[in-house]
Amino acid sequence: MRRNRRAGTARPANMEISELAKALTALGCPAEKSLEMAAQLDKRARQLAEQKGRNYDEALQHLLSLMKQGWAAPR
Repeated sequence: MRRNRRAGTARPANMEISELAKALTALGCPAEKSLEMAAQLDKRARQLAEQKGRNYDEALQHLLSLMKQGWAAPR
């Protein structure tokens, strides 16, 4: 596993920003914003993991769930 030097939380080696961007696009994120949003999501998941004592995967799953709910909301 790769370690984030600042936060000290692990990020699975198989979860690269580009893969996270593809997952966001599949959830409804505009493709042109997916890489930027993936980087922000990764950073926030690491912050959340450190703040809440969760692991990276749990934090990322929580944030993805929230984003999915937001994109599914009626407009």
